[in-house]
Amino acid sequence: MTIRRFIAAILLIVIASSALFAQRIEPLNWWVGLKNPDVQLMIQGEAIGETTPVISHPGVTVKKVTKADSKNYLFVDIRIAKTTRPGSFPIQFRKGSKVVSTATYTLLARQQDAAQFKGFTPADVIYLIVPDRFANGDLTNDVVAGMKETTINRRLAGGRHGGDLRGIINHLDYIADMGYTAIWPTPLLENNMAAYSYHGYSITNHYKVDPRYGTLDDYKELAAKARQKGIKLIYDEVLNHIGTGYWWMGDLPFKNWLNYPDTLTITNHRRTVNQDLYAARYDKKLMTNGWFDRTMPDMNAQNEWMANYLIQNTIWWIETLQLGGVRQDTYGYSDKAFLTKWSCRIMDEYPNFSMVGEEWSVNPLITSYWQRGKQNRDGYQSCLTTIMDFPMQEALVQALTEPETWGRGITKLYEGLANDFVYADPKNMLVMGDNHDMDRLFTQLNNNVDLTKMALTYLLTIRGIPQIYYGTEILMENTGHHKVDGLIRSDFPGGWPGDTTNAFTGNRLTANQQAMQTYTKQLLNWRKVNPVIANGDTRHFAPSDGVYVYFRYNNARKVMVVMNKSTDAKSLEMTRYKEMLDGHQTVKNALTGQTQTLSQPVSVPAMSATIWEVK
Repeated sequence: MTIRRFIAAILLIVIASSALFAQRIEPLNWWVGLKNPDVQLMIQGEAIGETTPVISHPGVTVKKVTKADSKNYLFVDIRIAKTTRPGSFPIQFRKGSKVVSTATYTLLARQQDAAQFKGFTPADVIYLIVPDRFANGDLTNDVVAGMKETTINRRLAGGRHGGDLRGIINHLDYIADMGYTAIWPTPLLENNMAAYSYHGYSITNHYKVDPRYGTLDDYKELAAKARQKGIKLIYDEVLNHIGTGYWWMGDLPFKNWLNYPDTLTITNHRRTVNQDLYAARYDKKLMTNGWFDRTMPDMNAQNEWMANYLIQNTIWWIETLQLGGVRQDTYGYSDKAFLTKWSCRIMDEYPNFSMVGEEWSVNPLITSYWQRGKQNRDGYQSCLTTIMDFPMQEALVQALTEPETWGRGITKLYEGLANDFVYADPKNMLVMGDNHDMDRLFTQLNNNVDLTKMALTYLLTIRGIPQIYYGTEILMENTGHHKVDGLIRSDFPGGWPGDTTNAFTGNRLTANQQAMQTYTKQLLNWRKVNPVIANGDTRHFAPSDGVYVYFRYNNARKVMVVMNKSTDAKSLEMTRYKEMLDGHQTVKNALTGQTQTLSQPVSVPAMSATIWEVK
């Protein structure tokens, strides 16, 4: 071998050897100035665990190095002093005194202080979007090389349809004009699964936007442009499970990184075990540790490194996107001690932030357990600000579809609201008529336009934070296909080139669709300028003859809502409501401007919900 060939061979060995180390560092970056000065780096690379990491940078100290069960991981705890300047620094990986590899890590300056992060509040109305089904703004990313699902097919309910971040960005004006003040897109992270991954809940990389939706820069652009229009961005997160296509599945850092890593064991979905005084340990363990689905492995948050990984990932996305909130999927399925640690760590860092958890139970004793401030019998405490009000969702549908008999019909709303005493903070409940996992509201209400208007009026005037599912404003439905997810998440008309119907412009919408869209817009924008709905108290009167009356009021304003489920118009005597109307002379219809004197019975149309501003 010539000297030249020998040197070339040595260089190749050095290059190849160096390439084996530090293939991935997560979080991808961090920030100076966080309240908690510590961050734990997960470093992955071939045989990286056989090295010693060394950092020599002013203000950055290595506190602890943990070798994982796999030799291909290191967990490095570092502390960032308050005086540390933003910038990049090298991390050396040594074997003995020899540096075998070097990586670069970056600390950024924060865009705003933690207290300036404002979460969603009862003043907001959230627009829930399934990105793959809302609008296709970039046809070039419909099919991406290297992704396991290789086609799009709008005719396939469970397939990918091509909606993306650019589609949402392009229609922010529509969302803002309608009157929504927050958007909740279902997860936009990589879901590199062979099929049925369009929904986003089979995450395969916590730090990568799915390329079929766009890029991280696109996500940042969405957040920034939404903020400019007064719209908060809510991040849909999954602490409980991942997809089987996750990049670490072939080489887990720790043997207990996942629950049941070697055997497919599905959760029993017994959500009551967290509160049940008599629940068997077997059932509790299976609920918490079982996989959510056969393609959704359960992350073990009782592993302290996994717990840190997930908490830091939340913080990373809050800072990166300057979020206005987090929606947490499958709340209650994760280890509940971890959920306390996670929620309290986030709220400690961002005291004015908001997070809503999905506890899909129609029993308020179960849902109330998780909200911040709740005094639970077992002493469990949480820092979660908001819970989805599934009990009220069920009550709303039953109230509007059941016959009016004793204990049934519209009295379900009255009795449902009467349960608010079990909640620590009922004004911060998230109320909805439907979402992406259940039949659409119009379908649940038997395709009845009047009942749908009544439901929207209730949701947008009752206590809590309303969430409206995309397409509700144009009466999208899945009639005849009960609980078929792909049809519940149908394409929003006008979001694709060539769509003959366009809900963004109103082209070819039916008369009923146009009327509902106009009504929703009018109601949303009225709510936006009437803060009594967001911050006022509630007083309601027991239903009578199919009519339910409630008031929202504060020291400055008073609003009376009259829901008449009857097929007959009603003439409502006001004497019964004297405690709320004493001293007032007239009421004005909030949407039509019509005025009626309180000295005479108030006329209430059949099958309607009317908002009266009390004068």
